[in-house]
Amino acid sequence: MKPKIAAQSGTFESSDVIILIEPLPDHSGRKLEISSTVMQQFGESFKRIVVDMLDQFELTDIHLIAKDKGALEPTIKARLETAIKRSLGEQEGTM
Repeated sequence: MKPKIAAQSGTFESSDVIILIEPLPDHSGRKLEISSTVMQQFGESFKRIVVDMLDQFELTDIHLIAKDKGALEPTIKARLETAIKRSLGEQEGTM
């Protein structure tokens, strides 16, 4: 599945994460840009959460930018799911 539109979720506040998604041309694969204030401690876990959720939704040809300010795992998952659903046109929101 491929995102239909650009979408975002979250904020750049402390203990939150902002997720930006945009579609890429066919057969581009996944381009992930992840930054976090706690990347050294939780970077691998964060990447695993992102990849697992993209796999769950079977998303390809996607550019995902995640800027984390120390969000907990449930927050990351909720923001990511919301951005994905918005990009697929399943849920309304900003952008």
